[in-house]
Amino acid sequence: MMVLAVDTATSSCSVAIADGDRLLSEITLVSGETHSRHLAALIETLVQTAGLSLERVEGFAVSQGPGSFTGLRIGISTVKGLAIAGNRPMVGISTLAALAWQVGPTDHTICSMIDARRKEVYAALYHWSPDGPVQVTAEQVATPEAVLAAIEQPCVFIGSGAAAYRRRIEAAAGRRALFVPAGFHSIRAAAVAILGARRLSAGDPDDVERFVPTYLRRSDAELRHADTGADPI
Repeated sequence: MMVLAVDTATSSCSVAIADGDRLLSEITLVSGETHSRHLAALIETLVQTAGLSLERVEGFAVSQGPGSFTGLRIGISTVKGLAIAGNRPMVGISTLAALAWQVGPTDHTICSMIDARRKEVYAALYHWSPDGPVQVTAEQVATPEAVLAAIEQPCVFIGSGAAAYRRRIEAAAGRRALFVPAGFHSIRAAAVAILGARRLSAGDPDDVERFVPTYLRRSDAELRHADTGADPI
């Protein structure tokens, strides 16, 4: 199944097209600017590079979260618009599951971590199965040390949270902590596309109209409102 995927959950903006488990094209950009400035152009370039047209795309996948509130909204609104305009199915993929897929087959536990700011991370643990990563703990927002409390065996850490808090993880876990290479912590749209193609091929799309991001916690504006009683922006 031909699936176009978008990831805008963190500082990188990534788009990809996969036909089942076969990656056809992928573009990832890290610019420091808002993803809304580049996403439409990246999708257009992606489709052209793959020698395709949007009409040939059979479904869409998007990072559902957790991640940046603004980034998630940009990617999800774009993909929802494409799915509705083309009358195509769409599916949301967990950013943490996508990171776990990027690790590949391993006998070790996988810990996907995304920097959540406030000295916390979004995290979940996975084991690898013949069909890919299997989630074994609920997605959570917590300190790195709180996440590590559930890890007793050697574990592969991946994601912006693992990169940002590597020293704290190593101090707490010692030799149990294994890390992917420095350039592999970004979420890839290729992972979102392949996982999305599997779900769509299995007849498991999301409801486009009701689809919402996974945030895990309230936005900074909502937290300020709770603390001060002021109206959130």
